[in-house]
Amino acid sequence: MLGIWPILYAYFNATGELDRESMRQQIQVALRAGAPGIAILGLATEVNKLSNEEKHKLIDWLAQDLGRAAPMAVTLSGLTVAEQLDLARVAIDAQASYLILQPPVRPGSTIAEPELEAFFAQVLDGLRALDPGIPVGIQNAPEFLGVGLNADALARLRACCPNLRFMKGEAPAVIIERTVHQVGSGFPVLNGRGGMELLDNLRAGCTGMIVAPDCAMEQQHIAKLYSDGAIEEAEAQYARILPTVVFVMQSLETLVVYGKRIAAWRSGMDVQHDRRCTLAPTPFGLATARRFAEQLGPLPGCSMYTTSTY
Repeated sequence: MLGIWPILYAYFNATGELDRESMRQQIQVALRAGAPGIAILGLATEVNKLSNEEKHKLIDWLAQDLGRAAPMAVTLSGLTVAEQLDLARVAIDAQASYLILQPPVRPGSTIAEPELEAFFAQVLDGLRALDPGIPVGIQNAPEFLGVGLNADALARLRACCPNLRFMKGEAPAVIIERTVHQVGSGFPVLNGRGGMELLDNLRAGCTGMIVAPDCAMEQQHIAKLYSDGAIEEAEAQYARILPTVVFVMQSLETLVVYGKRIAAWRSGMDVQHDRRCTLAPTPFGLATARRFAEQLGPLPGCSMYTTSTY
């Protein structure tokens, strides 16, 4: 996986069900913005709030709307090996290009590192039987999920599981740089965190980022400037979007309450329903999100959604 990939939000309608039209528009906007690929079922997709049927539905919708326009990456969640492999079958049938394994933990729980390593080894072995050619990554995000693997554990998994081809982190750039150095060449490392420290992540050796769609298009442009050697312009463009990134990345709940609205408004939509969010939107928060959305402007082919609900 290379470049800046948006990971889709889950949009719900007024009755609390997944909103097909909003999901389709989100995908179409990402393609018009030139996304090199699209990811789904990560933390931004509120995967822990989705039923298995809803996860399958989102994979199918993304596959239908993508066609062959861009590759698809699917995060595999589940508390058991069987659950993750069942979801993998759906993703593979939908022609997913990449799979990303998420640790099997509930919020507030944990798992010892040797158990986590053994769990991933079993899933990777099962995936090799399902499709030996599909590249698999691990979401190593102890900062958000509370558990993760060290470099030695990753090295052991790489040695025994040839389908393990990359890692998705959620860590500060100083940690990611150390991880990139420890895992060595030939093992791409991506980061997330909504694009926090974007340029320093690239300097640290990240091959790309997986970020929510709020300003993924801008981050893609900034990464291109950086790779072309236009460092000063990249720094200036990043300074422009950084306040938005900081605002939405205060917590996962901030991301799915306010970041989702910024992305929706820029796409000409609104958020009709929040699912089991502990953070309720406030008039001040909505006004702040609106200001950031207007500063960024509408996404390609869209008109800014206007609302007077705050």
